[in-house]
Amino acid sequence: MNITRENIDELNVVLKITIDKTDYEKPVADQLKEYRQKASIPGFRPGKVPDSIIKRRFRVPVLVDEVNKLLSKKLSEYLVEEKLHILGEPLPNEELQQKINWETDETFEFDFDIALAPEVKLELGKDDVFQYYQISASDESIDKQIEMAKSQLGQNVPDEVVKADSTVRGDFVQLDENGQPVENGIQPKGVAIAIDLIKNEEIKNNFIGRKKDDVVVFDPVVAFENRHDIKHMLNIKKEEAETLNSNFSFTITEVLKFEEATLDEDLFKKIYGEETEVKTIEDFRNRIKADIESSLVYSSNQKFAIDTRNKLLEATNLRLPEAFLKRWLVAINKDLTIEQIEKEFDDFLVDLRWQLIKDTIIKENNIRVVPEEATAFAVEMARAQYQQYGLYDVPAEQLESFARMILEKEEETERIYKRLYEDKVIKAVKEKVTIQETPISQDDFTKLMQ
Repeated sequence: MNITRENIDELNVVLKITIDKTDYEKPVADQLKEYRQKASIPGFRPGKVPDSIIKRRFRVPVLVDEVNKLLSKKLSEYLVEEKLHILGEPLPNEELQQKINWETDETFEFDFDIALAPEVKLELGKDDVFQYYQISASDESIDKQIEMAKSQLGQNVPDEVVKADSTVRGDFVQLDENGQPVENGIQPKGVAIAIDLIKNEEIKNNFIGRKKDDVVVFDPVVAFENRHDIKHMLNIKKEEAETLNSNFSFTITEVLKFEEATLDEDLFKKIYGEETEVKTIEDFRNRIKADIESSLVYSSNQKFAIDTRNKLLEATNLRLPEAFLKRWLVAINKDLTIEQIEKEFDDFLVDLRWQLIKDTIIKENNIRVVPEEATAFAVEMARAQYQQYGLYDVPAEQLESFARMILEKEEETERIYKRLYEDKVIKAVKEKVTIQETPISQDDFTKLMQ
């Protein structure tokens, strides 16, 4: 077997692999011998089939299989031995590859096109200045968080008179055409109705000003215009809700108004736990400001990562074997048309260049991500999701359970590892260059990102 290499240019290589009879003769013979021992052919006892018949039936497929195994093995070994960093996979050379006659040829030649990854040269130092934005929380965002906390931890309290924003609780009784209770009709009790959710203005106005023990007669379907909601409100089957056409009397048993939570120490304990150091409204605002700015570090890091990527892409300006890459994409994506590949090709090239840069930084800095780091990241993902709903004091066991659920999904695990590697790449760049920290307001940063 012989392998010769022709460098077309810095990025494109042609490999010619020649396989001689001496390379495959013995494995083919051994395979045919095994076939002869196992073959079951009418008219012959097992193991007694003549060699001529075995060769006639099986020699070509066995030859093809053995040559292809040799080809794959030697090609892989050559790439490793020569330390060739290739892009994609070797492709048959469409011009040089000669047609093979498996019946008569004894020597086989294979010609492959191979694309080489360009060398990535990164010379980062303290003379390189990278901007990092420090985002400060706006008063508006702090006020919004405070209002959210007051609302989420608020409660309904008794009231005297029904208003537009009241909630009433009461008992339904289904009525017939004469306004009398239907025998064995629908009669759910203790049903809560938010007045502002009533669609029909006339029915809504009929509730306003009412008091406890007052009776309001109305058609729920007309009031809410949604039979799915009616099904749940009246606790009836879907089929009943779909055909319901009836007035109901509604006896008000309770009038409620919503009161936001008071900003006091009890509220702060509910949010942050009994041991919280948040005692005053000023403490609360400062804690919210710190939490918001802590969450905005992600946005700062994301912006820095984008800017870093763009600067390194521009600085390296990697040339790629585009013609080969298009051929390779067509070969591995049978469901995509050439037009589709052309449309997304520029984005593919950018992603590939960035991956080559990242790989170089990972190798030069011996960057690794271990499972414990992935678990810790998943825990922080879980914590962030709870905090979106105003839950800041979630037990560690609950966060760890949520994290395990995240990591059970293969695609999520892959995404986490990819993110952690990228974070470490950006960190490695940060440590080599000069960081210019730039204070910026939340609003200005939002405009900058737009």
